[in-house]
Amino acid sequence: MASSILISSKFSPFHFPSPKSSLFLPSPTSLHFLSSNPPCFPSFPSKSLPKAKSLLISSSLAPTPPTPLRRPLYISNHIPDPNYVRIFDTTLRDGEQSPGATLTSKEKLDIARQLAKLGVDIIEAGFPAASKDDFEAVTAIAKEVGNAEDENGYVPVICGLSRCNENDIKAAWEAVKYAKRPRIHTFIATSGIHLEYKLRKSKEEVLDIARSMVRFARSLGCNDVEFSPEDAGRSDREFLYEILGEVIKAGATTLNIPDTVGITMPSEFGQLIADIKANTPGIENVIISTHCQNDLGLSTANTLAGACAGARQVEVTINGIGERAGNASLEEVVMAIKCRGEHVLGGLYTGINTQHIVMSSKMVEDYTGLHIQPHKAIVGANAFAHESGIHQDGMLKHKGTYEIISPEDIGLERSNEAGIVLGKLSGRHALKDRLKELGYELDDEQLGNIFWRFKAVAEQKKRVTDADLIALVSDEVFQPEVVWKLHDLQVTCGTLGLSTATVKLIGADGEEHVACSVGTGPVDSAYKAIDLITKEPVTLLEYSMNAVTEGIDAIATTRVLIRAEKSRISTNILTGEIVQRTFSGTGAGMDIVVSSVKAYIGALNKMLGLKEQYQTKASIERTPVSA
Repeated sequence: MASSILISSKFSPFHFPSPKSSLFLPSPTSLHFLSSNPPCFPSFPSKSLPKAKSLLISSSLAPTPPTPLRRPLYISNHIPDPNYVRIFDTTLRDGEQSPGATLTSKEKLDIARQLAKLGVDIIEAGFPAASKDDFEAVTAIAKEVGNAEDENGYVPVICGLSRCNENDIKAAWEAVKYAKRPRIHTFIATSGIHLEYKLRKSKEEVLDIARSMVRFARSLGCNDVEFSPEDAGRSDREFLYEILGEVIKAGATTLNIPDTVGITMPSEFGQLIADIKANTPGIENVIISTHCQNDLGLSTANTLAGACAGARQVEVTINGIGERAGNASLEEVVMAIKCRGEHVLGGLYTGINTQHIVMSSKMVEDYTGLHIQPHKAIVGANAFAHESGIHQDGMLKHKGTYEIISPEDIGLERSNEAGIVLGKLSGRHALKDRLKELGYELDDEQLGNIFWRFKAVAEQKKRVTDADLIALVSDEVFQPEVVWKLHDLQVTCGTLGLSTATVKLIGADGEEHVACSVGTGPVDSAYKAIDLITKEPVTLLEYSMNAVTEGIDAIATTRVLIRAEKSRISTNILTGEIVQRTFSGTGAGMDIVVSSVKAYIGALNKMLGLKEQYQTKASIERTPVSA
């Protein structure tokens, strides 16, 4: 017979909301929440809201998890299903601000296409006023990705960032207006330290600027305007409520609450969202969003705490890249909601197709050159690796003993469990099917190039693993536009004499160029020979190499980071910091010298591809930070 226990809420540290919510304990026990607040666990009570009176625990069996719900109809300032959480991806804007994460327009468009496959609700495509290149990239994304509607009516919102000034807002609108669902995201700082030292403005001045600029954005014809009070985590609460209320009146549809410096604890950030929800006039007419930096390693926890407190949009990046220590990681937030949303988070869910997570992570890693640490949650190399004997024993008996999610859920196939074993006798069709299972949809030309490289590797290896295929695709597809292409390479090295290298490159005009050089090793001599051909002296900042699989016949992937010796020094338009632009490149191959040369040429191609754009816009310098 079921038994029940009544627990007074004053003994509980949390406020448990909504009769629809349930938290399932290890034993077959469920919690039924007696409250009228939005569903989530835990929630953060405000003084303005009544606390739950009691918590009833009764014995029952946990129900079968429900079938995933359809994505609700997109309305800019309202979500028809209160449990749905919008995913706002800012990889192409905040993520690109990571040191060394330079992206070309082509790479940004490729990533935007992948984000659409992933199913993100909003793509913050860039900061159009920052540069001509950023403007053109956002425009291209708005025109193509912002109009690619699928059979279910899904098409991502394309967003452009702007400071609270008319020039920025005009540039953002001119770039995103081609999308089916365009959005302008404008911001201004509100914390005391920013008002005094950065803006040098009073609260009244900032309030007037925010109100008028949101109104200006709406006047351009943009019906979807997001406003962010920068450094909200350190802002005066009463001022925050006031400025948010005013921008709602001016036409804002989403209010983004950033923990700009990553200083808050989850309980603090959740309370901040709850207080804003309880004390901001007109808040019921807009969406509350979160944007959490990872300076203390709490961005994912803070983001989830914000969602628990009522935020229904979360701003994240692939692999958690971004300024300083980065942002809340899309894959961590999404998988936490998928795993615990029904049982612990009161039914929260997203529209993300999680099987595209690995592909998205790999693309961003390769394009930005920012490697993921092996122990990174969800997408790290060790995330599904088990070396401990105790863990291996448990895994052999039941995978659920040590894995809370299946690798297949995020698009990762274990190489020792794949249904198809690829080798030298495998044909083009088998390769195409396997690549499609891994998330790669290649055109005929790309497939042809990959196929012959696959056959060359298969001739030397008994079995080609998924990791090998991913490395080959990355090396073939995730490359910048060609300025120089490796044709031939010959090196001589060892203990008997100087290392020498002969390199033959093909230029953009199709002409062959050959150079020889000596160096301290085969890679050094090859790089010096390339420098003789390209006549672009650069400084090698970083060089790293990894084997993608075990064994002496493993494919090696190389990453380099370079900076031109006559580097263009510029000012980061958001932070005011002086920066020197760097360029990364990656290469893959069974020969480590060839892999290294491909990575170096890739970085050079990325640098040279932007050089002409720099020359044409030399007179358009980035303006200093002001509001």
